[in-house]
Amino acid sequence: MPEQSPLTHFDHQGATRMVDVTAKEATDRLAIAAGEVVMQPETLQLILNRQLSKGDVLEVARIAGIMAAKRVDMLIPLCHQLNLTSVKIAFDSDPQRQAITITAQVRTHGPTGVEMEALTAVSVAALTIYDMCKAVDRGMRIGQIRLMEKAGGKSGHFLRDPSC
Repeated sequence: MPEQSPLTHFDHQGATRMVDVTAKEATDRLAIAAGEVVMQPETLQLILNRQLSKGDVLEVARIAGIMAAKRVDMLIPLCHQLNLTSVKIAFDSDPQRQAITITAQVRTHGPTGVEMEALTAVSVAALTIYDMCKAVDRGMRIGQIRLMEKAGGKSGHFLRDPSC
């Protein structure tokens, strides 16, 4: 029998597959992801002062991020449908950098991790900020989307070096 591919979404013949997690032990899982939206200083002030005509940008982005985390299986073809037990989205503004940092923390108790859910939550929250502010600042930049921490499961704990 040929060797198992290190890429788990392909079988030994190279066919695409959804990973079988039937035999995996259910454990508490955590993933934290972060990203940012960089903008003009005036745009940042409009957001922070809740002065955009479309409403409270950060609260709408928070809801969008939570909703996105719950639907990753519908967005990314080989992701499992998960019963998430918690999704938290936080925002931090940095006037010096003219940026809003988005952090998503996702939890579940199950046989597979929630990294994609956390990364998707950050991405959709960032896209929502862009959508709600594009009329005043089309030059916004979305970036630095990354996994910060992952815990639970067979592969153990991952904690990104803060300098990276």
